[in-house]
Amino acid sequence: MARVQVPIPSYTHFEAIIPIRITDLNYGAHLGNDALLSILHEARLQLLRHFGYTELEIGGASLIMADVAISYKGEGFYGDTLHIKMAFDELSKYGFDITYHVLNQEGKEVARAKTGMLCFDYKARKLVSLPGEVKARIGEIS
Repeated sequence: MARVQVPIPSYTHFEAIIPIRITDLNYGAHLGNDALLSILHEARLQLLRHFGYTELEIGGASLIMADVAISYKGEGFYGDTLHIKMAFDELSKYGFDITYHVLNQEGKEVARAKTGMLCFDYKARKLVSLPGEVKARIGEIS
Protein backbone atom coordinates (compact mmCIF):
# COMPACT_ATOMS: atom_id res chain seq x y z
CA MET A 1 0.00 0.00 0.00
CA ALA A 2 1.33 3.43 -0.94
CA ARG A 3 1.90 5.78 1.98
CA VAL A 4 0.66 9.37 2.10
CA GLN A 5 3.48 11.81 1.30
CA VAL A 6 3.27 15.41 2.52
CA PRO A 7 6.15 17.55 1.25
CA ILE A 8 6.99 20.51 3.47
CA PRO A 9 7.90 23.79 1.73
CA SER A 10 11.22 25.46 2.49
CA TYR A 11 9.40 28.52 3.88
CA THR A 12 7.15 29.04 6.91
CA HIS A 13 4.41 31.67 7.16
CA PHE A 14 3.60 31.17 10.84
CA GLU A 15 4.42 28.90 13.77
CA ALA A 16 1.84 27.94 16.39
CA ILE A 17 2.87 26.45 19.71
CA ILE A 18 0.22 24.19 21.24
CA PRO A 19 0.58 21.88 24.27
CA ILE A 20 -0.78 18.35 24.22
CA ARG A 21 -3.58 18.07 26.79
CA ILE A 22 -4.50 14.93 28.71
CA THR A 23 -7.73 14.78 26.70
CA ASP A 24 -5.67 14.59 23.47
CA LEU A 25 -4.40 11.10 24.36
CA ASN A 26 -5.86 7.85 23.10
CA TYR A 27 -5.84 4.37 24.67
CA GLY A 28 -2.20 4.00 23.57
CA ALA A 29 -1.34 6.90 25.91
CA HIS A 30 -0.13 9.01 23.00
CA LEU A 31 -1.60 11.79 20.85
CA GLY A 32 -4.71 10.49 19.10
CA ASN A 33 -5.32 11.04 15.39
CA ASP A 34 -8.62 12.79 16.05
CA ALA A 35 -6.96 15.11 18.56
CA LEU A 36 -4.19 15.96 16.11
CA LEU A 37 -6.77 17.04 13.55
CA SER A 38 -8.36 19.31 16.17
CA ILE A 39 -4.94 20.73 17.06
CA LEU A 40 -4.30 21.44 13.36
CA HIS A 41 -7.62 23.28 13.25
CA GLU A 42 -6.55 25.48 16.17
CA ALA A 43 -3.19 26.10 14.50
CA ARG A 44 -4.96 27.06 11.25
CA LEU A 45 -7.12 29.59 13.11
CA GLN A 46 -3.99 31.12 14.63
CA LEU A 47 -2.37 31.31 11.18
CA LEU A 48 -5.40 33.03 9.68
CA ARG A 49 -5.70 35.44 12.61
CA HIS A 50 -2.01 36.32 12.19
CA PHE A 51 -2.91 37.54 8.68
CA GLY A 52 -6.09 39.30 9.86
CA TYR A 53 -8.50 36.64 8.59
CA THR A 54 -10.89 34.04 9.99
CA GLU A 55 -12.40 30.95 8.41
CA LEU A 56 -15.63 32.89 7.88
CA GLU A 57 -14.02 36.12 6.64
CA ILE A 58 -11.06 35.99 4.31
CA GLY A 59 -11.21 38.94 1.96
CA GLY A 60 -14.99 38.71 1.53
CA ALA A 61 -15.14 34.92 1.23
CA SER A 62 -15.29 32.08 3.74
CA LEU A 63 -13.32 28.85 3.85
CA ILE A 64 -14.34 25.21 3.72
CA MET A 65 -11.97 22.25 4.03
CA ALA A 66 -11.97 20.09 0.91
CA ASP A 67 -9.52 17.45 2.08
CA VAL A 68 -6.83 16.58 4.57
CA ALA A 69 -3.77 14.34 4.50
CA ILE A 70 -1.78 13.43 7.59
CA SER A 71 1.44 11.45 7.72
CA TYR A 72 2.38 10.37 11.24
CA LYS A 73 6.13 10.38 11.91
CA GLY A 74 6.37 9.93 15.68
CA GLU A 75 4.43 9.96 18.91
CA GLY A 76 3.28 12.90 20.96
CA PHE A 77 2.72 12.59 24.71
CA TYR A 78 1.02 14.48 27.51
CA GLY A 79 3.24 17.40 28.48
CA ASP A 80 4.79 17.75 25.03
CA THR A 81 4.55 21.12 23.34
CA LEU A 82 3.87 20.94 19.62
CA HIS A 83 5.57 23.47 17.34
CA ILE A 84 3.49 23.61 14.18
CA LYS A 85 5.18 25.34 11.26
CA MET A 86 2.62 26.31 8.62
CA ALA A 87 2.80 27.55 5.06
CA PHE A 88 0.31 28.49 2.37
CA ASP A 89 0.96 26.41 -0.74
CA GLU A 90 -0.59 25.48 -4.10
CA LEU A 91 -2.66 28.63 -4.58
CA SER A 92 -5.41 28.14 -7.16
CA LYS A 93 -8.49 29.88 -8.53
CA TYR A 94 -10.65 28.71 -5.62
CA GLY A 95 -8.28 28.29 -2.70
CA PHE A 96 -4.99 26.99 -1.41
CA ASP A 97 -3.36 24.28 0.65
CA ILE A 98 -1.92 24.77 4.09
CA THR A 99 0.98 22.54 5.11
CA TYR A 100 1.70 21.73 8.75
CA HIS A 101 5.06 20.48 9.99
CA VAL A 102 4.47 19.23 13.53
CA LEU A 103 7.50 18.93 15.82
CA ASN A 104 7.76 18.40 19.57
CA GLN A 105 9.67 20.69 21.92
CA GLU A 106 12.88 18.77 21.19
CA GLY A 107 12.50 19.20 17.42
CA LYS A 108 11.46 15.58 16.85
CA GLU A 109 9.02 15.22 13.97
CA VAL A 110 5.54 14.11 15.08
CA ALA A 111 3.55 14.56 11.85
CA ARG A 112 3.20 16.27 8.51
CA ALA A 113 -0.19 17.38 7.26
CA LYS A 114 -1.87 19.28 4.46
CA THR A 115 -5.37 20.70 4.27
CA GLY A 116 -7.04 21.79 1.05
CA MET A 117 -8.96 24.98 1.79
CA LEU A 118 -11.52 26.34 -0.69
CA CYS A 119 -13.32 29.67 -0.73
CA PHE A 120 -17.00 29.15 -0.13
CA ASP A 121 -20.16 31.24 0.05
CA TYR A 122 -22.21 29.67 2.85
CA LYS A 123 -25.40 31.54 1.92
CA ALA A 124 -25.31 30.51 -1.74
CA ARG A 125 -23.76 27.09 -0.84
CA LYS A 126 -21.18 27.29 -3.63
CA LEU A 127 -17.50 27.80 -4.29
CA VAL A 128 -16.24 31.31 -4.99
CA SER A 129 -12.91 32.53 -6.31
CA LEU A 130 -10.01 33.21 -3.99
CA PRO A 131 -10.11 37.00 -3.50
CA GLY A 132 -7.29 38.76 -5.35
CA GLU A 133 -6.18 40.65 -2.24
CA VAL A 134 -5.80 37.37 -0.33
CA LYS A 135 -4.00 35.66 -3.19
CA ALA A 136 -1.56 38.56 -3.50
CA ARG A 137 -0.94 38.72 0.25
CA ILE A 138 -0.33 35.04 0.93
CA GLY A 139 1.28 34.39 -2.45
CA GLU A 140 3.96 37.06 -2.11
CA ILE A 141 5.55 35.26 0.82
CA SER A 142 5.82 31.79 -0.68
